[in-house]
Amino acid sequence: MRPVYRPLQLALAAVGVVFLLVYPLAAVWPAGWQWHTGPPHDSEYFLMVVGLYATLGIFLLRAAGDPLAHTSLLWFTVWSSVVHAVVMAALAAGEPLHRGHLWGDVAGLLLVAVVLTVLLRRAVGARVAAQTT
Repeated sequence: MRPVYRPLQLALAAVGVVFLLVYPLAAVWPAGWQWHTGPPHDSEYFLMVVGLYATLGIFLLRAAGDPLAHTSLLWFTVWSSVVHAVVMAALAAGEPLHRGHLWGDVAGLLLVAVVLTVLLRRAVGARVAAQTT
């Protein structure tokens, strides 16, 4: 891989690992990562979310090897993160009990979306430039 792809590969690996760690993050900082009281396993919906993000995390780790072969997965990650963050932000803003999410999972998902967008555009631009020279 050319050096321009390396930051994208590292970001994908980091995001993949974080997505695999949603459950432990909720156990350590429940106010920032889970939307119910009690331990993480007390909520069926939360376990479903953990399963979905763990699956996405595995696929992002795999995509880190050759990011440009997986651009649709990367754009799905960007846009689903934005949508998820916007919905959670609206809910958290209306409920004082959930304001911690604005600094936890909402901020985290928006950071994922911004970082992956910037790095993916840079990598795609480098590929286009290489093809035209």
